[in-house]
Amino acid sequence: MTAAGSARSRVLLITGDLIGERMAGPAIRVWHMAEALSTGCDVRIVSWNRIERTSDRFRTFHVREADDRGMREHEEWADVIIVQGTSFRTFPSIAQTRKIVVADLYDPFQLEQLEMNKYAPPAEWADEVTKAVSLLNEQLSRADCFLCASEAQRSLWLGGLSAMGRLNPTTYSADPTFESLLRLVPFGLPEDPPVQQRHGIKGTVPGIGVDDKVLIWGGGIYNWFDPATLVEAMGLLAQEHPEIKLFFLSARHFNPDIPEMRALTDTVETAERLGLVDRTVFFNDTWVDYERRADYLLDADVGVSTHLIHAETRFAFRTRILDYLWAELPIVATDGDSFATLIRERGIGRVVPPRDAAALAAAIVEMVCDERARAVVAHNLREVREEFMWSRALAPLVEFCADPRPAADRELVLGRSAIAGGTPFERILAMPRGARRDLALLRYYWRQGGLSLVRSKMLTRRERLQRD
Repeated sequence: MTAAGSARSRVLLITGDLIGERMAGPAIRVWHMAEALSTGCDVRIVSWNRIERTSDRFRTFHVREADDRGMREHEEWADVIIVQGTSFRTFPSIAQTRKIVVADLYDPFQLEQLEMNKYAPPAEWADEVTKAVSLLNEQLSRADCFLCASEAQRSLWLGGLSAMGRLNPTTYSADPTFESLLRLVPFGLPEDPPVQQRHGIKGTVPGIGVDDKVLIWGGGIYNWFDPATLVEAMGLLAQEHPEIKLFFLSARHFNPDIPEMRALTDTVETAERLGLVDRTVFFNDTWVDYERRADYLLDADVGVSTHLIHAETRFAFRTRILDYLWAELPIVATDGDSFATLIRERGIGRVVPPRDAAALAAAIVEMVCDERARAVVAHNLREVREEFMWSRALAPLVEFCADPRPAADRELVLGRSAIAGGTPFERILAMPRGARRDLALLRYYWRQGGLSLVRSKMLTRRERLQRD
């Protein structure tokens, strides 16, 4: 099912993330997908955010948000379209395409929204979750192939597909396991080991010496994490182990569309209250360039990741832990997610109960100071690392795109709206972008929160347009 006169599938990857030296998870994933697919397919990446990076293996394009005319050229070119996030909602030509669609569901962002906006006014919190659910339902009702990042996510999305009527006699007859419809494609890590160009932390960050022991928090600080308990653990260690330092790699997100979250404020306040800032706990206020992260990872002795226990935890795939695997760092993490199971079963670190600063402190000391334990973990890390290489992780997607086929129930789902019978807000969200939709949203927000909510929404939109 390739374009006429072409032996190679034409694959279009769409993201709303910035493609540049600093990239968040969705953009990193798209970039590596493009690299893997380019060996056998013609590949384009399109982002409605900035494009600051190019490759000689595939092409990159910027299309302004909601510029459907600009996107239509790429839709017409493609045989296969891989979507993330809000692609359907942003470009009608993608939502209405008859090309083969792959929905990348590695990030269950509807569960993130439960945490991200829980401190917002109740009506706004509910609206953000509704938006996320409706976006996902559109993808679940339409795509020909779906990607998930773990076995736990496979269960989550099989439930979603079942609720949307996609696990039906037609798809069951085609594949009773549904593994060809819903493919396991985790986040990956580079084939080549990390190489340090310069010291990013030891002897570079004021207050951290070349002989200190460094714990690294390898990503942003979001509401679904629990870095405050980690800081409390550092407070327990500060007197007896002053050589152990905690370094937050990227305290603040480089993307202004990502709001500063309560978890960051709470973490900084905890560190200040305990007198640990710039003595035992260090915050890097800039986002480290993707290609420079090895300089920091290889200055660390242990990778840490602590989180709360809620719905997001069960189905999350912590991409920062893959960087720890890449750098062969022992891992100390909270129990409750899929990586905790991997850490425990494969012996690549220590798993602790949630909100237990004492247990966390004990695990940190063991992984930093017990050379015998570190040696066992180091051996196990080298084995596990091989299993998460991008080439292996992306193999099911590469296989699909080499011979792409529509879903068995394609004709049953084309033209069927996923949310046609939903709430009034969902029906507004499903409308094509334009003056009619804007007016409907204006009326809705007026009824929900009056003038203050309307002003807030207009200001947010104006800031986004100015950034674009």
